[in-house]
Formats: sequence, structure tokens, C-alpha cells
Amino acid sequence: MVATRIEDYALIGDMQTAALVARDGSVDWLCLPRFDSPAVFAGLLGTDDHGFWRLAPAARGPARPAAARRRYRGESLILESEWDTPEGTVRVTDFMPPRRHAAPCLVRIVEGVTGRVRMSSALRMRFSYGRVVPWVRREGGQRATGLADHTVPLPDGTVLLADRTMPPADGTVPLADRTVAVAGPDSLWLDTEAETYGSDLTTHADFTVSAGQRVTLALSWQPSHLSAPPRPDAEELLCGTERFWAEWTAQCSYTGRWREAVMRSLITLKALTYAPTGGIVAAPTTSLPEELGGVRNWDYRYTWLRDAAITLGALLRTGYREEARRWREWLLRAVAGDAQNLQIMYGVAGERELAESELAWLPGYEGSRPVRIGNGAADQLQLDVYGEVVDALWLGQTSGLTPDVREDSTHILQMKLMNYLESNWREPDEGIWEVRGPRRHFTHSKVMTWVAADRTVRRLSRLGLDGPVARWRALRDDVHREVCAKGYDADRNTFTQSYGSRELDAALLLIPQVGFLPPDDPRVVGTVEAVQRELCEDGFVRRYDPGVGEGDGLPGGEGVFLACSFWLAHDLGLIGRAAEGRRLFERLLELRNDVGLLAEEWDTGRRRLVGNFPQAFSHVPLIDAALRLGGPTGRAG
Repeated sequence: MVATRIEDYALIGDMQTAALVARDGSVDWLCLPRFDSPAVFAGLLGTDDHGFWRLAPAARGPARPAAARRRYRGESLILESEWDTPEGTVRVTDFMPPRRHAAPCLVRIVEGVTGRVRMSSALRMRFSYGRVVPWVRREGGQRATGLADHTVPLPDGTVLLADRTMPPADGTVPLADRTVAVAGPDSLWLDTEAETYGSDLTTHADFTVSAGQRVTLALSWQPSHLSAPPRPDAEELLCGTERFWAEWTAQCSYTGRWREAVMRSLITLKALTYAPTGGIVAAPTTSLPEELGGVRNWDYRYTWLRDAAITLGALLRTGYREEARRWREWLLRAVAGDAQNLQIMYGVAGERELAESELAWLPGYEGSRPVRIGNGAADQLQLDVYGEVVDALWLGQTSGLTPDVREDSTHILQMKLMNYLESNWREPDEGIWEVRGPRRHFTHSKVMTWVAADRTVRRLSRLGLDGPVARWRALRDDVHREVCAKGYDADRNTFTQSYGSRELDAALLLIPQVGFLPPDDPRVVGTVEAVQRELCEDGFVRRYDPGVGEGDGLPGGEGVFLACSFWLAHDLGLIGRAAEGRRLFERLLELRNDVGLLAEEWDTGRRRLVGNFPQAFSHVPLIDAALRLGGPTGRAG
């Protein structure tokens, strides 16, 4: 089987998990019930044998035709895909309704647009990342009163019964059987008015839709020891989902020239938020490779403090405060009173144990092995995280976020973080890019230590809070002097990746964005120009050169990093080259797929997206660069 390109997937989700839907109508990735749960469809990282759900016009041969058109319905996460066939046109609407207290559910509504189209559904349910084949059985339907809920109006005014049977004399309507799959603690329930049958360990449904006719298929998850979940009311769920997104997007304060791109990025970030706790995952996938066929394959279904902090910055700048409040509460629970053992990432509910392992039975996306779950980087020391967290807390306070109700727990946490940094900032670390080689004195880590001290001093001074302001002001100045002395190469007029090295690092582009130096400082301009000279490939930015100097402890290479490329566009705006920055920004927007999504990286040779998808760390700097280059109302920034 030829793998579907990463950019050919669209995202749907319910703010607790997410699914990837391909252009050919196949759902190839879905973890239930949480982002980090085992996948029930893992075909993305293997083959059809590892689970999928394909719903599309019936094909006459082995080819699987892709949808002619697809789009999100307005500013929502409701996906609409349309196929044109010789017999007519059909639309499939895919979505996952926000759960509240209901079971997680993936709903697929088939609607005839023109003509009469034969449809085919193939559902291969596999638990535990494709390893476990469930028991599948059918449960008998029950009779229900109320004909209207089970009918489909046709354009000529006639009405078809959804189950294609006549109602009995007592006015009740027979409901279709339910298909249930059970394995260990999990069960999946398929509800549809279409007739289903089993073949080759797959649940099939073949049916025909005429213009105006709608057929619904819905897949719900439930712990296997509980009774059956309620039958989903697809139309009611669709209306509720559309209403949810309309109300959420109406809060956005951005009205600039790139509204569509910014809004789609904000919706994506909201989709990556775990609603019950406020945690934010970096991406909904694991092990999509940074290099096709390579080993740089990581599990991103966790809450990185860095990624979550910058995500909150983007949300706050565009009018979203509730997400910031929820994340602040999540942070306080996750870190608790143990700031000296701060992890760089946690589970979506604050879990600390994220042991990394490999799934040997999965061949990986396009043969990219190993497939990993868990992430060993959780135990790394990355000093920059302290700066990002403190900066996010500062931004929340200056953006009008309501104070804590628990005796200012944020203040207590910030004091603990600063006490740790004060004692440990001179230590080497693994840095923002989580190198798996030896620790170093990464310049960016020290810059973000300065950010933590700077924001703490400003917060204490602004609010009149207790704390050693003079001591931490001196710490801020000491860090600044050391970075400028040891992290700067005067001969080349650029900051460097680590103290005493000659290598560059795209994270240095953040120096003016965090206020470490003003944009017009010659050292800032020199660093931007050095990155353009030495780290750019086809105009886009690599994080660093893994084959130069000490490297990162891993074989192979990677694509250009989209976040870094947006940082460069942002910096060009800061240093007075806004027109050049806007040109780069527009080129980056062209790398989004047809529904506006970005992965982590871009393979310039193959002209393909690579890395986990969609990636919060790509969409956040898109928003920030749009605010800088176009201004919140479309004026040049």
C-alpha cells in the first residue's frame, strides 16, 4: 500500500482526542478516549491491517479516488469532502462533537448532492495500535416510536424510511442493529441505518444515496464493562458542534489581512487542548518522521510546557483568556510543590511517567522506524522552559487574566521556579531542541533564563509583591552580560548555538522577540543575516546543522523547520525589512495543505510536509508573525 501523504490529511477532534481523515475518505489515525490513548486506527503508521475506516464512493478497481473538493464548514472543525462520479456527486461530512458528558463519537454523514451514487464503508477496528483484533458482534435493534426521526425527505416530496422498511401498524419504527467490537477494556459501537456485514475481519456497508438523501454512520467508544452508549443523534450533534465553533471563533479579536490563516491556526490550537484539564498537546500524532525513512520519530501527544506556554501567548493576543486560565490551573496541579523537579512535558492530565518504548509490529510511516510511544525527553534538563513558563504567566497577568483564588498560587510557583534557576542557570542543558548528545551551555537557554528573571522583576515591581527584587535584578544583569560575552561571535557578528561554538541556531531569532536586545541592535541584525546565510534552504530555515560540530546525537537529517521560518519572517518585520518578511510569510502560507494545516517541517527536496501533524509549534508562530507583519487590524506592523 502506498502511504497517504501527510498533507493529504485533515483534522477533526473533540478537544479530548483527534482523528486524521485522508482525501480518499479513510480515517487512518484515532486514539480513544484521549490523545495519548492507544490507537484504534493506526494505519497511518502501518498498513490497512492496523486499522482504518474508509467511507467513499464504491471504486471499480484497486484505485481509491480522492475527493474532488474538501473544506471545513466555515470557521469550524467540521470537515466536508465531495466526490464527483459518473453517477453523480456525493458529500461526506466528518466531525467529532465536543463531549461534555457523552461518549466520544466520530460521526460521518453521507449526503447525495446530485444523481445516485453507490457508497462503500469499510471499518477495520484494531485496538492497541493495530495489535489486537477485537470480538465483533451485532446487537439487535429495538422499536422506537416517532417516524420523523427515521426518515429522509427527497426532492420530489416523497419520504424514504432510513432502514428501508415500512412501519408496523402500531406506529413504531425498527432501529437497525448495532455493531459492537470488544477487546479488553475497550469497546466500539457502530450505529448506522445502512445494512452492515462482516468480511475479512472488517465491517462493511454498501448503500446508495440519491440527491437529498442522507445516511449516517457513527462510531462511539465506551469502556467495555459499561452498558451500551446511547445511539447518537447525528443531526443534533452536528448542530451542536457547529454552534460550539461559531461561539468560540466569535471571541477572536484579530481582523487583519490574514484572518483565514490565523483563524484556522487558532481552531487547530483549540482542537489540541484537552478540555477536561486545560493541558495542550504538541500534536495529536506520534512518530511521523522528520526525515522520510529516518529514525527521528517522536511521540508528541503530550503537554510540553514550552509549546503550551507559547500557544497561550498566541491565544491571549487574539482575545482568548479562558484557555489561559485553564492552563494556569493545569500548570499548578502538574508542577505542584516540586519546582526543582520541573519536567519539560507532562501527560494531558499532568502525569509525570512518560516512559519511551517502541512498537515493533508497526513498520512506521513510509518505513520510518522505530515507532515510539512515550517520550524519553521528559527527563531532560531544558532551562529555557522556565523562561517560557514565567513569560506566559506574565503575559496572562498583563492581559487582564483574573488573579488566582488560592492565595496567589501563581506567585508561590514563580518564586520556586526562580529559586531553582538562581542556583542552576550556570549548568549545561539539552536545550530547546532536546538533543540526545552531551549537554551544553546553549545560548538560547541562557537568554530564556534572562526572560524568567526579567518578567519576575517586572511582576514583583508592578504588583508590589514580596520577593528579592534587587537580587533577581542583579541575576538578570549577570545573565545578560554572560550571554553577550560568551554566546556572541564578534568576528562574524552573530550569536552562536552554545558558548564558544561557531554553530548557529535558529532559536537565536527569538532574541529580539523576547526583548533581550532591541531589534535595531547590530548584533541582532547580524544574527538574522547569519541565519539567512548559513541555515536557510530554499529560503526556509533549518533549526541548526545536525552534521556540524557536536551535532545532536542522532543519525540522519531533517527538513526545514516551519516555526523557525516564521520566526525569521517575524524578525524581518522587527528589523525594518517588513516587505521581505511578508514575502517569506506568504511563501510559508503556501506550504499549508488545502485545509490550512501545517506539520512540523518541510522537505524541500520532495516538496512535502514531514513531522508530526498538525503541529502547534508551527501554527503559533504563524499567528505571531501575522500580528507583527500585518498588525491586528491589517496595518503594517
